[in-house]
Amino acid sequence: MSLLRFRPVYQPRVWGGRAFAESLGRPLPFEGPVGEAWEIVDRPEAQSVDLATGKTLRELLLSEPEAIMGPGYDPERPFPILVKWLDCSQRLSLQVHPPKTVADRLGGEPKSECWYLADVSENAALIVGLRKGVTRRRFESAIEDDALEPLVNRFPVQRGQAMLLESGRLHAIDAGNLILEIQQNSDTTYRVYDWGRKGLDGKPRQLHVEESLQSIDFEDIEPLPLPAFSEPGERIIADCPEFRIRQVNLSAGQTLEFQARQQSRVLSIVSGQLQELRSKEEFEKSENLLVPFNADVKLQAVKAATVLITENFT
Repeated sequence: MSLLRFRPVYQPRVWGGRAFAESLGRPLPFEGPVGEAWEIVDRPEAQSVDLATGKTLRELLLSEPEAIMGPGYDPERPFPILVKWLDCSQRLSLQVHPPKTVADRLGGEPKSECWYLADVSENAALIVGLRKGVTRRRFESAIEDDALEPLVNRFPVQRGQAMLLESGRLHAIDAGNLILEIQQNSDTTYRVYDWGRKGLDGKPRQLHVEESLQSIDFEDIEPLPLPAFSEPGERIIADCPEFRIRQVNLSAGQTLEFQARQQSRVLSIVSGQLQELRSKEEFEKSENLLVPFNADVKLQAVKAATVLITENFT
C-alpha cells in the first residue's frame, strides 16, 4: 500500500486571510478570509478525499481498516487525528477545549492539540494559560468587566517553536501566525471571550462562558513553548495519551524509512521537499500524508526538510 494524499478542505473564518496562497503557494477555492485547511479529517461534516482513488477517508477505513490502521481496528471508529493548517491573520477568540470528564457531561468532545509555528510575522504572539496570581474568582470578575486581557499569559513567538495544548488549557492565537495544528479528532471549542469582534455575518459570535469556566485549568500558570530547533536531528515536540509527535530535520540526501506492519503514521512536511525512492513520487512543503500500516516507504530529502511524524494514535 502506498502513501495516501488528500485534497484539503478549506474553511472560511473571520480571523483568516490569504496566507495559504501567499506563503504556501496554494490555489484557494473561494474569495475572502480562509482560516483553516483541514488536511486529514474523518468527520460527519467534513471528509478528506484521496487524490488517487477519489474515495473519502471514511470509505477507505470501511473497506481496508486493517491495511490502513493495523490488526483489530474497528472500521466504524473515526480516524483518531485531525490535521489542519491555520492562517491566523487576526487574533482568534480566547477559548478552551473541554477535558474528557467535562466533555462527557456537556455533550462535547475532548481535544488535545499541538501547534507548530511554520511562519510568524514580526510581532506575532500566542496567548496560553494565565498569569501569576490569577484566580478563578478574579477571572470571572474580569469577564463581567470586559477586562480579561491583562490576566492571560501572552508571549512573543518565533518560527519553529512548538507547543502542546492538552484539553483544559486556556488559549488564543494572536495575529500573524501560520500554524500546523495536529489534534484529536474533535471540533468542540468553548469561547470565553472574543475581543468584541463580529462574525462574517456581522453579528457577535456565540460565547460559551459557563462551559468554559467548567473546562479551564486554573492552575495552568504562564506556560511557554518549546524553542525552535533547526539543526539536523530529531526531537519530540508532543507526547500525551492521544498521540506523540516527533520533529525530524533532514539534510539534503538524508532518508526517512517506514517498514510495513509497524503502525500507521501521519507525515507533515513543514519545509523542504521529499521523494519516495521506489515510486519517485515527490512531496512538497505543506503536504500532509497518511502512512498506512501496510505501507513500506523510503523517503529522501531532495533539499533540507523538516518533517513532523505523528504516531501512537491507534
